[in-house]
Amino acid sequence: MALFSGTAAGWSFLLLAGLSEICYAAAIPRTHGFTRLWPSLYCGFFIALSLYLLAQAVRTLPVGTAYAVWVGIGALGTAIYGIVYLDEPADTARLACLGMILAGVVGLKLVSSVPG
Repeated sequence: MALFSGTAAGWSFLLLAGLSEICYAAAIPRTHGFTRLWPSLYCGFFIALSLYLLAQAVRTLPVGTAYAVWVGIGALGTAIYGIVYLDEPADTARLACLGMILAGVVGLKLVSSVPG
């Protein structure tokens, strides 16, 4: 039996995939339309890593659930990054919408038909 397997591993891969998505999304503005080499390579690395980890997650998790949670983690993390580091607005309506995304991600985890 593998040391890191099963649905718990799937959720771990999914969390790491979402964090990798935040890394590449935060780097996109620094690429200047993918015209700057090092930020573009950084971005490309995290895109590839995120997709690889998502592919590992869907080995044990339903693809619809995994994809929705992956996108949700990336969207929330990137929005929070924008608020904290890029002075993007943090008004009540925006925070409420982000809260709904969070509720959806948590809800998908709680109602997932795959235990773990």
